[in-house]
Amino acid sequence: MHKFRMEAEKLRSQGYSYNLINKKLGISLATMSYWFKDKPFIPNDEVKRRIKNGHSTGLKSHERRLTEILELKQVGIKEIGKLSKRDLLLLGLGIYIGEGSKTNERIRISNSDPAIIRLSIRWLKEVANLENDNISIRLHLYPDSNIEECMKYWQKVTGLNQRHFQNVTIDRRINKQTFHLGKLPHGTAHIYVLSGGNLEKGVRLYRRLNGWIAGVKLQV
Repeated sequence: MHKFRMEAEKLRSQGYSYNLINKKLGISLATMSYWFKDKPFIPNDEVKRRIKNGHSTGLKSHERRLTEILELKQVGIKEIGKLSKRDLLLLGLGIYIGEGSKTNERIRISNSDPAIIRLSIRWLKEVANLENDNISIRLHLYPDSNIEECMKYWQKVTGLNQRHFQNVTIDRRINKQTFHLGKLPHGTAHIYVLSGGNLEKGVRLYRRLNGWIAGVKLQV
């Protein structure tokens, strides 16, 4: 985790703006925007005073934007409703088309979003009829990652214990370090499917999956 993230979260919850947090901690506005993009913001008296003395219309516009975001989010949730098994099949397939491996006849899904990883595991279990022992996770982390913290985090996300996790990979490429610094505090999780010697849960499942993808593409 970024060494100042907890302090930044505390300041943000106390109603401080990105600019004030940036002045106090030196964290970039882009990084804070990524961290707090889904969290409601209620400005404190100091921020309100600064806005009043500067751009008072900005606060009202910001509040209207946040209100609309929350309202339309709830509308969207209601429109989705409860997922059927076919919904789950197609949703998981869409994730695989975007994030899954297309080579070596081996099923692998990679993502940094815990909801996508959790959904992918549900898809593999409920649609592909896999068990926990057919699933293995490898974490792809960065030099500023806390390995122990990341392991606990992804174990909680996936509901899998330590024996389902492979050795961690640390990306030490120089050009990657600056870009991902603080942006992916828990790295990326890579889900691998293990057949356990059962072809129906290995190469044949991969080939069926390719058939599902082909079936979708033929109708596009």
